[in-house]
Amino acid sequence: MKGFGPAVGIKTFIWQNNARSALLLAGFPVLLVMLVFAVNVLAISWGLIGSSGGALQDDLVLAADNSLRSIPVALLGAVIWFAIAYFGQQSLIDAITGARPVSRTAEPQLYNLLENLCISRGITMPSLRIIETHALNAYASGLHDGQYCVTVTRGLLERLDRDELECVLAHELTHILNRDVRTMVIASIFAGIISVVAEIIFRALFHSGRGRRGGDSKNAVPLMLIGLAIGVIGYGLAIVIRMSLSRTREYVADAGAVELTKNPDAMISALRKVSGVSAIKAPEELRGMLLDNTADKSGFSGLFATHPPIERRIAALIEFSCGRDIAFEREAAAYQPQSTSVPLS
Repeated sequence: MKGFGPAVGIKTFIWQNNARSALLLAGFPVLLVMLVFAVNVLAISWGLIGSSGGALQDDLVLAADNSLRSIPVALLGAVIWFAIAYFGQQSLIDAITGARPVSRTAEPQLYNLLENLCISRGITMPSLRIIETHALNAYASGLHDGQYCVTVTRGLLERLDRDELECVLAHELTHILNRDVRTMVIASIFAGIISVVAEIIFRALFHSGRGRRGGDSKNAVPLMLIGLAIGVIGYGLAIVIRMSLSRTREYVADAGAVELTKNPDAMISALRKVSGVSAIKAPEELRGMLLDNTADKSGFSGLFATHPPIERRIAALIEFSCGRDIAFEREAAAYQPQSTSVPLS
């Protein structure tokens, strides 16, 4: 919601967000090409590939030529990785988080709340899963209809009332309706590919430091520094892109939850209860899909944060959805000094 006012509808913002996301996703193949070039530069500096024997720019041109020949192999490997992750992502997520499927019989209120929301929008109901932890969190996963899933923690079921739980389910359902889930899963897969290539570079650099100190190229040291710099920049940009994809979507999902439930106060109250008690064991790639991520880093102007702060999300709901932060209002009222009347003489 942040970044648009009353004159700009939520549908327009969703369209703009999806267009921006498409551009960001297109950056991952570019980063992969950058890292392939970095590998070839480092290979020349380590003597794994013959040097041009000329100046530094000649070795860089040689690395570029080698990269053009090796890019198809890298892209083929990325496609194979992507296919495996695409079809096995839900099983992998369940294994990492310990989520288990839940039926209507086991959790009738949870099941009915999600079913009613789906009926109101005329969509197929996603499957439901629960993580047995006292933390308060939730996430949606999946890549297409029939595969989508909404997962909540046991702590969420125990601490939230019916209206608050409905808003959280509506929030995750909005991620599915807007195809945010698909975007985030694809981004996580791409980021995983970039991470592996970057790790190969750093491990190779470590082993080359213990063994061979340089190849036949007289430009070994500057080539090593250039290759390492490109690898670090590419890896850092991959993280920033993935984080950027996640952050703006939370405002839209909060607004979508209000649109579905017509209850901004309950959404605000749910966020207030989740704040500070949402930590669950999950890799960084999955944390971007959570309702809240307490592990966010606020440095560098929030570049490495997967979620906007809870306070900003609540403020956006108050401003654009006319919601009330009832818990905060009660707390503020409790600290108000009692007024004393002085009789007039």
